Amino acid sequence: MEILQRRSTTAQVWGAAEEFIRLFHRETPGAGDPRTRLAAVRAELAESGTYRHTPQELVHGARVAWRNSNRCIGRLYWNSLRVRDRRGLTDSDAIAAECFEHLREATNGGRVRPTITVFAPDTPQSPGPLIWSEQLVRYAGYGDHHSVTVGDARNAPLTEALLRLGWSGGAGTPFDLLPLVVQGVDDKPRWFDTPADAALEVPIRHPDGDGGGDGWADWGLRWHAVPAISNMCLEIGGIHYPAAPFNGWYMGTEIGARNLADADRYNLLPAVGRRLGLDTSSDRSLWKDRALVELNRAVLHSFDRAEVTIADHHTESRRFLTHLEREERRGRDVGADWSWIVPPISGSATPVFHRTYEDRQVSPAYVHHPGAQDRAQGRDLV
Repeated sequence: MEILQRRSTTAQVWGAAEEFIRLFHRETPGAGDPRTRLAAVRAELAESGTYRHTPQELVHGARVAWRNSNRCIGRLYWNSLRVRDRRGLTDSDAIAAECFEHLREATNGGRVRPTITVFAPDTPQSPGPLIWSEQLVRYAGYGDHHSVTVGDARNAPLTEALLRLGWSGGAGTPFDLLPLVVQGVDDKPRWFDTPADAALEVPIRHPDGDGGGDGWADWGLRWHAVPAISNMCLEIGGIHYPAAPFNGWYMGTEIGARNLADADRYNLLPAVGRRLGLDTSSDRSLWKDRALVELNRAVLHSFDRAEVTIADHHTESRRFLTHLEREERRGRDVGADWSWIVPPISGSATPVFHRTYEDRQVSPAYVHHPGAQDRAQGRDLV
């Protein structure tokens, strides 16, 4: 179910709808007998080939989709997800405006709130809108994918496509905000500049460098506060919402051990190693490991100093085990992808490393719809 086919038969939708409606009524006190609701859904399907979730069903479905996300370690708070119902919006201008408002509300002055904004679903008459951007906030990568001189190499193809489409580019720094790319119903994809007040960014400093003259501030490192994934599809009871950006908060290693450290992203470990005076001539000196830890210390210190929500991998690992225990007490199995749950540094020092998990796929879910990766890289954008 990782790759979703956007078209379903009425029988397939009914089967998924029945399963979800029964789940919703089991888990929602006061929802009543599901048979009345199921009869209404069946009638709506017979008439139009689709059905509309009630606001309460949408909220519960979005939250359970987070609960079912096998690659997410931060599911303890799944039931606190704020759901912004924007199903009436189908055109790119309105969708872009609501995406930027999503960022403002989720940022919450630094106290990041898990949030999802749900736009119009696919219907038998037409597909719903799409957000091409992988996340609501992305940094440009100037150059081609094999030779990026400035910025985030992951976003080089999208940056190149946007430049061809007419974007004038940013200031040429390693952290220029890319426009958001949105495709409305019956429309071609369009790009929208991110308003300055929508993307809170945190300057990255090392805790031992403040006032110590080590030059970390001179690097101009920073990262955005809200990790809002925007190119996955929310599937609830057979209904597909292809534009449904959602966020939790960052775990420090996502930034310090992946975004800033990966060789095909910002590749900062060699520079950090040299700055720390480490022997970078041989891997046996473990200079990469030491540089990785210091880079992650800098990320956590900086977010804390800016009073922006962030989790460390040790705490989040313990929270995940608490989530497992709570779900087991409720008689619910928890699926997980070990390769994603175990943090990218100090894995064996965390309790999630020493367990096995079943990578089981259930619905509701967040899934990749066809062509999501191609769109995130700007292919066929022009």
